[in-house]
Amino acid sequence: MQRVHIATYLTSDSGQSGTDTGEVTGDALRELYAYPVEMPRPWVRANFVCSIDGAVSVGGVSGTLGTPADKKVFDTLREAADVVLVGAGTVRAENYGGVRIDADGRQRRIASGLSAVPPIAVVSARAHLDADARLFTDTEVAPIVITCAAADPVRVAALVEAGAHVIRTGGSEITGPEVIAAVEGLGLRRILCEGGPSLFGQLVADDLVDELCLTTAPVLVGGTAGRIATSPHVATVSMTPAHVLADTDGTVLTRWVRLPRP
Repeated sequence: MQRVHIATYLTSDSGQSGTDTGEVTGDALRELYAYPVEMPRPWVRANFVCSIDGAVSVGGVSGTLGTPADKKVFDTLREAADVVLVGAGTVRAENYGGVRIDADGRQRRIASGLSAVPPIAVVSARAHLDADARLFTDTEVAPIVITCAAADPVRVAALVEAGAHVIRTGGSEITGPEVIAAVEGLGLRRILCEGGPSLFGQLVADDLVDELCLTTAPVLVGGTAGRIATSPHVATVSMTPAHVLADTDGTVLTRWVRLPRP
């Protein structure tokens, strides 16, 4: 993996010139993807992979778009996070299990004051999750399920029995601010959203996204696969590139950070 440049500027007075190339080590990668030192509020980071032509999945899953470089960044982002946030549809489609952190990563997390392994937090307004799924049976840390008052109490009870920490919001739907408040209430402020498009689209529409890490896989897919964010509401959030990385196989990894809020 090589750093192509920190950012691309279209004006001559940007103060940046040339490129910064060279192999990116594990330590350098962790530094590039570190959360801000000062966080007056939760920091919402999203991570997605898509094809060159914008497909977010192949055959309904995103894993087939992954590359070795994408896997390195995926693991780096999980190691840095307090919590991994994901929608119920993605949990079902991707057969999510718990987060895995290797021994060195655990040591780094503990030395930084984090738990050894971050939990998965699933957003499911109807608590539509299988209590026998890998999310509950293949994990070291109990998952968090964020649901709402209208969820079937029998389903909720089954998830509690399976070991989930269930948080119920008011009303019949779950808003973006309620999702963030739920995990912040547990002291989890470094938030990594891994999808899916509906959850990410809601966070964008609610103006809650601070950062997007986007991998472009070197393939064309075609078909009818959707984009990384979908929402009934249009929102425009101005972002700036923090860095661009590339691998020899053509994978391009970008990190976009929102411009300061007015």
